[in-house]
Amino acid sequence: MEDFLLFAAVGFLAQAVDGALGMAYGVISSTVLLAFGVPPAQASASAHAAELFTTAASGSAHLYHRNIDWKLFRRLVPFGVGGGIIGAFVLTSFDGDQVKPFVTAYLAIIGSWLLYRSFHRIPTNPVKMRIVAPLGATAGFLDAAGGGGWGPVATTGLLGAGGQPRFVIGTVNASEFLIALSVSLSFLAMIVTGHWEEAGDFRDYLASIGGLIAGGVLAAPLAGWMVKALKEKTLLRLVGILITLLAGYQTLELTEVL
Repeated sequence: MEDFLLFAAVGFLAQAVDGALGMAYGVISSTVLLAFGVPPAQASASAHAAELFTTAASGSAHLYHRNIDWKLFRRLVPFGVGGGIIGAFVLTSFDGDQVKPFVTAYLAIIGSWLLYRSFHRIPTNPVKMRIVAPLGATAGFLDAAGGGGWGPVATTGLLGAGGQPRFVIGTVNASEFLIALSVSLSFLAMIVTGHWEEAGDFRDYLASIGGLIAGGVLAAPLAGWMVKALKEKTLLRLVGILITLLAGYQTLELTEVL
């Protein structure tokens, strides 16, 4: 019950930020799981299992408010799904201790990027559709391999390319359900085929997953209010600091082990 309540709080805060900014649920959830000693593959699988519920709720809200650019959605999703499947295969192909330093470094980079973005205005130009495919594939791969990244990579990339914030955030949030579904099915396939030998420990984290789902679903309807109540720069700084600090904590743990 303690684990459930703790991760419910984490899921609530992560989804509140994600719904408002179009990023950070997977990154925050995975970083906290890693900080509690969960191996990278299990952390990513847990975060994506929870995202099946939270992204469905968040995506439905954006659909209701007509925040989705369907042309961008149709171009972005297939490459995101492909990148996610490859990322899941790569992550489950290596020992968790070998992968963890790279995952931690990736999370630290994402946190630093969010902090940088909060202090600098990103130049805006019309989005060129030719960048959507490689951006979607990269975001999907990093999302699966790092346990989060679809939102930070896809949203910041599209905003940096000149996309309108309302439609970028809405489209990325809506498409994230399909990315999470494909990654979760990929992890399930690895378990069924015996490719992922360490998956037996996955049952140990069911309370954490349940907490992430409960907290995230409760926070999803608050996205609209969060956008109005807090400035984007404030949210970016808060999540950037949190991710960077947790990634730093993981780095210190790895240093002690070495």
